Amino acid sequence: MDETTRYEAVSSRDARFDGEFFFAVETTGIYCRPSCPAVTPKRRNVRFYPTAAAAQSHGFRACRRCRPDAVPGSAEWNVRADVVGRAMRMIGDGVVDREGVPGLAHRLGYSPRQVQRQLNAELGAGPVALARAQRAHTARVLLQTTALPVTEIAFAAGFHSVRQFNDTVRRIYARTPSALRAEAGTGLGTPVRASRTTTGIPLRLAHRGPYAARDVFDLLAAGTVARVEEVTGEPGRRTHRRTLRLPYGTGVAAVDERSAGNWLDARIHLTDLRDLTTAVQRLRRLFDLDADPYAVDDLLAADPALAPDVAARPGVRSPGTAEAEEFAVRALVGDAAAGELVEAYGKVLDLPHGGLTHLFPEPAVLAEASADPALRALTTALADGTVRLDAGADRDEAEQALLRLPGITPATAALIRMRGLGDPDVDPYGLRGASRWRPWRSYGVRRTRTADAQPQTSAPSQAPATSRQANSSTSTE
Repeated sequence: MDETTRYEAVSSRDARFDGEFFFAVETTGIYCRPSCPAVTPKRRNVRFYPTAAAAQSHGFRACRRCRPDAVPGSAEWNVRADVVGRAMRMIGDGVVDREGVPGLAHRLGYSPRQVQRQLNAELGAGPVALARAQRAHTARVLLQTTALPVTEIAFAAGFHSVRQFNDTVRRIYARTPSALRAEAGTGLGTPVRASRTTTGIPLRLAHRGPYAARDVFDLLAAGTVARVEEVTGEPGRRTHRRTLRLPYGTGVAAVDERSAGNWLDARIHLTDLRDLTTAVQRLRRLFDLDADPYAVDDLLAADPALAPDVAARPGVRSPGTAEAEEFAVRALVGDAAAGELVEAYGKVLDLPHGGLTHLFPEPAVLAEASADPALRALTTALADGTVRLDAGADRDEAEQALLRLPGITPATAALIRMRGLGDPDVDPYGLRGASRWRPWRSYGVRRTRTADAQPQTSAPSQAPATSRQANSSTSTE
């Protein structure tokens, strides 16, 4: 888009571009999302930025009316497989907060200077600024939806000191944390007393455009693994709940199918609040909330075979997964066998949440315990890093590494690439004519299939050892 087109989007308050770019007004010092309901500023006073972090780095503060920091992420980062796209996915997953810029660069295979230069050139902000913008958004959500102490919120959001937290909030929102908390009309609900074991943290997971929630929940309900995930309720009013293994602890997330706006209501229970950003990003990938349904549906509607379905079901998504390594195991052995692995080797939660009692077993545990050659080879490769399926993994390299393992067929590798790595342009099933759907083949696949066919291999042949079960029942994380 050129700047003239961007200004037209701003003038028409076009929500299709929320998150794809931001505009700032020099006379007010404020930056907004394109659909901001405020009076459209004069063109000569407007500046455009590719990210909220870029606008913040140039001294602009977030608009109080349109909340530009709360928009869905750009769909571009899921499409792009280059260094910038991979970096954005890892920053979203909290890598910079946990490992700093050197850790991010090491994962990408570049020097910190190269990463800094590329991100600044394309996004107008470096990795630190991008991570800071994300921390500020997390802090605002916690301030306005929970009654947690400000000090606890600062560290939960990823800040390294309360002073850094206070300075960042003042710079981005032009208010103190206390004033931000007291602000009325946020649309985020009345602050509640957060409890890590009962209440959880209430969130609204924003999405762009129409969202075919029923299809997503149908797919998730068709492939649940007992003790790790469940879908409850009647169609239209269902809730998907699952356990999460996170960098600092564990979590249980619940996401509702029913929504009154452009978001899904969610609630996250965490043993360590520092995991909030990572947990949110994993839910966003699972429910494909950063997709651009307008671009996808426009292309797929040009196919006469899909046009009626696009008209009937706008906004069909291509769900990902909350745990890519878990999905790889499930794609190999099938959901039924995966449930047996959970019962035998999964870690037990300190506090069960209904039917959710376990975490999916780690690859290293399965590599040691499994007698099935294919499963042992996969989990060993995941454990030692031969196969990388993290948020910033190179998709081509991951697929080729998977194909070198015994028991992994091209269809299985492609399915892992589509769901585990969130690739929007994969056809695991070899559908005729799917090339017409590029670069959105994954979405065309979703319109022709109601469930993932699990490529079957031999299930683990060795019965779980009693001692392993005993150890698993008392271990916690």
